[in-house]
Amino acid sequence: MPLQPASPEIITTVDGVRRLADRLGSEPIVACDLEADSMHHYQEKVCLIQFAVPGYAAIVDPLAAPDISPLAPLFANAAIRKVFHGADYDIRSLHRDFGIEVNNLFDTMIACQLLGEREFGLAAQLRKRFGVELDKQYQRADWSRRPLTVGMIEYAVKDTTLLIELYRQLVAELEEKGRRGWVEEECELLSRVRVAERGDEPFFLRFKGASRMDGRTLAVLEELLLFRDGRARQFDVPPFKVLGTDTVRELAERRPRLPEELQGITGLTDKVAARYGEGILRAVERGCAVPAQQLPAYPREERRKMERGEEDRLKRLKEWRTEEAGRLGIEPGYIANNALLELVAVKAPRTMGDLEALPPMRCWQRSEFGEQILSIVSPRR
Repeated sequence: MPLQPASPEIITTVDGVRRLADRLGSEPIVACDLEADSMHHYQEKVCLIQFAVPGYAAIVDPLAAPDISPLAPLFANAAIRKVFHGADYDIRSLHRDFGIEVNNLFDTMIACQLLGEREFGLAAQLRKRFGVELDKQYQRADWSRRPLTVGMIEYAVKDTTLLIELYRQLVAELEEKGRRGWVEEECELLSRVRVAERGDEPFFLRFKGASRMDGRTLAVLEELLLFRDGRARQFDVPPFKVLGTDTVRELAERRPRLPEELQGITGLTDKVAARYGEGILRAVERGCAVPAQQLPAYPREERRKMERGEEDRLKRLKEWRTEEAGRLGIEPGYIANNALLELVAVKAPRTMGDLEALPPMRCWQRSEFGEQILSIVSPRR
């Protein structure tokens, strides 16, 4: 195991951020991570950004030094490899809060998945490969809290100090299996993800199970979600800390109109009912008052029924995927998801050029499995 720094440098000034950017600017590989406060505040934000290279670790506090623009060229520099584990949230958050784009990304979680690791979380990998334990109590910590405790700092620095060594081990294993290109392409695509803007879309569109609700239930649900969001914003807490998902769903379905009808609702304790009961009943009342002709409807895409030949091709493709996944020792969905297989079954490509015309298909999927796929969907080509 490589020698690790005794303690990280805590950076709380813009000058410190500049010095850090200069120090890391000549490194070929930099391990990165961040911590946010999504479990504790209405508007989540990045609260720490961690970096590590052999023999040195640093933690940037953007709450103390809000101008972290000197780090943008470091993240954008395609000559420096940035190693994250589970980078999706981090990439979105860095761009949302600071406009930072990350080039030359390597996500060790994706590498673990495409190597067939059954436990691909960072804690599991650090335990398995280095015998290092991460204290789970800090996974849901309020990272906006100041001052940081010793335990929080130790947890934050452990997230990065072994990432480069983990990266090197995984790259060697990927090279041995001929899968490094798979991960490189997935990481390049991942580096482009961004936070989706809600705009003026109804809240119920992002509520699990809403697609199965009728118009009246959706109307009540929307009013309840608007009420919940308003209270969450008022008290600066995540919406689920006002009313949980199961509670909102049951309220929308049962539509209580009187205080006594709130009793027995999942998660609606006496304390919660006392605090929010009146607002809940008014929200239900508003939803029930929506005229029938104005009731919302969950948008549905008309899905064309597959023809017999298409269904047969899809069945053969899924059988092939299961067999191939077993041979490679990875989850079937990593080879190709169902949406891609359905598209292939419908389009019935006959040549590699036809496969190139299917945008969801990755280059590595086409290169690795293209001939097999073509032989399945066009056996007499």
